[in-house]
Amino acid sequence: MIMFMSRSSFKRIAVSNWGLYRKYHGTGKIEDYVEHLAKLEYVGNPPDRLILREKDLSEETYVKLLEMLRKKSGQSKVELIPHTYLLAAKSLGMDKIHLPFPMLKKYRNESGMEEQALKEMRIIGTSIHSVEEAKEAEQLGANYVTAGHIFTTDCKPGLPPRGLEFLEEVCESVTIPVYAIGGIHPENITQIEKSNASGACMMSEYMKESQRT
Repeated sequence: MIMFMSRSSFKRIAVSNWGLYRKYHGTGKIEDYVEHLAKLEYVGNPPDRLILREKDLSEETYVKLLEMLRKKSGQSKVELIPHTYLLAAKSLGMDKIHLPFPMLKKYRNESGMEEQALKEMRIIGTSIHSVEEAKEAEQLGANYVTAGHIFTTDCKPGLPPRGLEFLEEVCESVTIPVYAIGGIHPENITQIEKSNASGACMMSEYMKESQRT
Protein backbone atom coordinates (compact mmCIF):
# COMPACT_ATOMS: atom_id res chain seq x y z
CA MET A 1 0.00 0.00 0.00
CA ILE A 2 1.35 3.43 -0.97
CA MET A 3 1.37 5.99 1.81
CA PHE A 4 1.06 9.60 0.72
CA MET A 5 3.41 11.93 2.58
CA SER A 6 2.45 15.48 3.45
CA ARG A 7 4.45 18.23 1.80
CA SER A 8 5.64 19.34 5.23
CA SER A 9 7.44 16.04 5.80
CA PHE A 10 8.69 15.53 2.24
CA LYS A 11 12.28 16.77 1.93
CA ARG A 12 13.82 18.45 -1.08
CA ILE A 13 17.56 17.94 -1.20
CA ALA A 14 19.97 19.87 -3.40
CA VAL A 15 23.09 18.05 -4.55
CA SER A 16 25.91 20.33 -5.64
CA ASN A 17 27.99 19.99 -8.81
CA TRP A 18 30.64 22.57 -9.64
CA GLY A 19 30.86 21.41 -13.26
CA LEU A 20 27.13 21.78 -13.88
CA TYR A 21 27.10 25.19 -12.22
CA ARG A 22 29.81 26.42 -14.61
CA LYS A 23 27.93 24.93 -17.56
CA TYR A 24 24.72 26.78 -16.72
CA HIS A 25 26.19 30.07 -15.52
CA GLY A 26 29.40 30.42 -17.53
CA THR A 27 31.57 31.48 -14.61
CA GLY A 28 34.60 29.73 -13.21
CA LYS A 29 34.86 31.80 -10.05
CA ILE A 30 34.47 29.72 -6.93
CA GLU A 31 33.28 32.83 -5.08
CA ASP A 32 30.29 33.05 -7.43
CA TYR A 33 29.57 29.36 -6.84
CA VAL A 34 29.62 29.84 -3.08
CA GLU A 35 27.22 32.76 -3.46
CA HIS A 36 24.90 30.58 -5.56
CA LEU A 37 24.88 27.73 -3.05
CA ALA A 38 24.46 30.03 -0.06
CA LYS A 39 21.34 31.58 -1.57
CA LEU A 40 19.51 28.41 -2.55
CA GLU A 41 17.15 29.00 0.37
CA TYR A 42 15.74 31.97 -1.55
CA VAL A 43 14.74 30.13 -4.75
CA GLY A 44 11.12 29.32 -5.58
CA ASN A 45 11.21 25.80 -4.12
CA PRO A 46 14.13 25.93 -1.69
CA PRO A 47 15.86 22.75 -0.57
CA ASP A 48 15.74 21.54 3.01
CA ARG A 49 19.26 20.16 2.71
CA LEU A 50 22.34 20.66 0.58
CA ILE A 51 24.69 17.72 0.04
CA LEU A 52 28.02 19.21 -0.98
CA ARG A 53 29.06 16.50 -3.45
CA GLU A 54 32.04 17.47 -5.58
CA LYS A 55 33.69 14.38 -7.13
CA ASP A 56 35.84 16.44 -9.50
CA LEU A 57 37.46 18.65 -6.86
CA SER A 58 40.63 17.81 -4.96
CA GLU A 59 40.30 17.44 -1.20
CA GLU A 60 42.18 20.72 -0.72
CA THR A 61 39.81 22.62 -3.01
CA TYR A 62 36.79 20.87 -1.50
CA VAL A 63 37.77 21.89 2.03
CA LYS A 64 38.25 25.48 0.84
CA LEU A 65 34.78 25.42 -0.72
CA LEU A 66 33.24 23.92 2.42
CA GLU A 67 34.86 26.54 4.65
CA MET A 68 33.77 29.40 2.41
CA LEU A 69 30.21 28.10 2.20
CA ARG A 70 29.89 27.68 5.97
CA LYS A 71 31.01 31.26 6.51
CA LYS A 72 28.75 32.59 3.77
CA SER A 73 25.69 30.59 4.78
CA GLY A 74 25.68 31.79 8.36
CA GLN A 75 22.29 30.98 9.84
CA SER A 76 20.89 29.46 6.66
CA LYS A 77 17.83 27.26 7.04
CA VAL A 78 19.31 24.82 4.52
CA GLU A 79 21.05 21.95 6.32
CA LEU A 80 24.58 21.50 4.94
CA ILE A 81 25.94 17.94 4.66
CA PRO A 82 29.55 17.34 3.53
CA HIS A 83 30.24 14.46 1.15
CA THR A 84 33.14 11.96 1.12
CA TYR A 85 35.74 13.92 3.11
CA LEU A 86 34.98 12.64 6.59
CA LEU A 87 38.12 13.81 8.40
CA ALA A 88 37.85 17.27 6.86
CA ALA A 89 34.25 17.56 8.07
CA LYS A 90 35.29 16.48 11.55
CA SER A 91 38.20 18.95 11.61
CA LEU A 92 35.74 21.75 10.90
CA GLY A 93 33.57 20.68 13.82
CA MET A 94 30.80 19.23 11.67
CA ASP A 95 28.80 16.18 12.77
CA LYS A 96 27.16 15.20 9.47
CA ILE A 97 28.54 13.28 6.51
CA HIS A 98 27.36 11.57 3.34
CA LEU A 99 29.58 8.70 2.19
CA PRO A 100 29.64 6.44 -0.85
CA PHE A 101 28.43 3.02 0.25
CA PRO A 102 31.83 1.24 -0.20
CA MET A 103 33.48 3.93 1.91
CA LEU A 104 30.92 3.53 4.69
CA LYS A 105 31.57 -0.22 4.75
CA LYS A 106 35.33 0.30 4.81
CA TYR A 107 35.29 2.79 7.67
CA ARG A 108 32.94 0.63 9.76
CA ASN A 109 35.06 -2.49 9.29
CA GLU A 110 38.53 -1.02 9.74
CA SER A 111 40.06 0.60 12.79
CA GLY A 112 41.61 4.01 12.37
CA MET A 113 40.97 7.73 12.35
CA GLU A 114 38.05 7.40 9.94
CA GLU A 115 36.33 4.78 12.07
CA GLN A 116 36.62 7.01 15.13
CA ALA A 117 35.44 10.08 13.22
CA LEU A 118 32.44 8.16 11.94
CA LYS A 119 31.46 7.31 15.50
CA GLU A 120 31.32 11.03 16.27
CA MET A 121 28.98 11.84 13.40
CA ARG A 122 25.38 12.59 14.38
CA ILE A 123 24.03 12.17 10.85
CA ILE A 124 25.39 9.61 8.39
CA GLY A 125 24.00 9.20 4.90
CA THR A 126 25.02 6.94 2.05
CA SER A 127 24.15 6.21 -1.58
CA ILE A 128 22.72 2.80 -2.45
CA HIS A 129 21.78 1.07 -5.69
CA SER A 130 20.06 -2.11 -4.49
CA VAL A 131 17.73 -3.36 -1.79
CA GLU A 132 20.57 -5.41 -0.32
CA GLU A 133 22.78 -2.32 -0.02
CA ALA A 134 19.95 -0.41 1.66
CA LYS A 135 19.53 -3.11 4.28
CA GLU A 136 23.26 -3.29 4.91
CA ALA A 137 23.54 0.49 5.11
CA GLU A 138 20.95 0.54 7.87
CA GLN A 139 22.84 -2.19 9.73
CA LEU A 140 26.03 -0.14 9.37
CA GLY A 141 24.37 2.78 11.13
CA ALA A 142 23.28 4.98 8.26
CA ASN A 143 20.59 7.48 9.26
CA TYR A 144 19.29 7.77 5.70
CA VAL A 145 20.01 6.53 2.18
CA THR A 146 19.72 8.02 -1.28
CA ALA A 147 18.41 5.47 -3.79
CA GLY A 148 18.79 5.71 -7.53
CA HIS A 149 18.88 6.41 -10.22
CA ILE A 150 15.10 6.53 -10.49
CA PHE A 151 14.58 8.31 -13.81
CA THR A 152 16.73 8.67 -16.91
CA THR A 153 19.52 11.16 -16.28
CA ASP A 154 22.42 12.65 -18.24
CA CYS A 155 24.64 11.86 -15.26
CA LYS A 156 24.27 8.13 -16.04
CA PRO A 157 24.37 7.99 -19.85
CA GLY A 158 23.44 4.62 -21.31
CA LEU A 159 22.29 3.18 -17.98
CA PRO A 160 18.56 2.40 -17.70
CA PRO A 161 16.80 3.91 -14.68
CA ARG A 162 15.76 1.63 -11.82
CA GLY A 163 12.33 3.20 -11.63
CA LEU A 164 9.62 3.79 -9.05
CA GLU A 165 9.12 0.09 -8.34
CA PHE A 166 12.73 -0.16 -7.21
CA LEU A 167 12.25 2.92 -5.03
CA GLU A 168 9.23 1.35 -3.32
CA GLU A 169 11.14 -1.89 -2.72
CA VAL A 170 13.93 0.03 -1.03
CA CYS A 171 11.47 2.00 1.12
CA GLU A 172 9.80 -1.21 2.27
CA SER A 173 13.12 -2.86 3.12
CA VAL A 174 14.38 -0.33 5.71
CA THR A 175 13.07 1.81 8.53
CA ILE A 176 15.35 4.81 7.88
CA PRO A 177 14.41 7.61 5.45
CA VAL A 178 14.94 6.93 1.75
CA TYR A 179 15.53 9.82 -0.63
CA ALA A 180 15.10 9.30 -4.36
CA ILE A 181 17.82 10.54 -6.71
CA GLY A 182 18.42 10.57 -10.44
CA GLY A 183 16.62 12.49 -13.18
CA ILE A 184 14.23 14.22 -10.81
CA HIS A 185 12.87 17.63 -11.81
CA PRO A 186 9.73 19.74 -11.21
CA GLU A 187 7.76 17.84 -13.86
CA ASN A 188 8.16 14.40 -12.25
CA ILE A 189 8.81 15.11 -8.58
CA THR A 190 5.11 14.61 -7.80
CA GLN A 191 5.61 10.92 -8.62
CA ILE A 192 8.20 10.76 -5.84
CA GLU A 193 5.93 12.71 -3.48
CA LYS A 194 3.23 10.08 -3.99
CA SER A 195 5.61 7.25 -3.12
CA ASN A 196 6.89 6.05 0.25
CA ALA A 197 10.11 8.01 -0.20
CA SER A 198 10.92 10.63 2.42
CA GLY A 199 12.13 13.09 -0.17
CA ALA A 200 13.90 13.72 -3.46
CA CYS A 201 17.36 14.88 -4.47
CA MET A 202 17.89 17.25 -7.38
CA MET A 203 21.18 18.37 -8.88
CA SER A 204 20.64 20.04 -12.26
CA GLU A 205 17.57 22.01 -11.19
CA TYR A 206 19.35 23.62 -8.26
CA MET A 207 22.63 24.17 -10.11
CA LYS A 208 20.90 26.18 -12.87
CA GLU A 209 18.38 27.90 -10.58
CA SER A 210 18.61 31.67 -10.35
CA GLN A 211 17.81 33.34 -7.06
CA ARG A 212 14.87 35.67 -6.71
CA THR A 213 15.84 39.23 -6.05
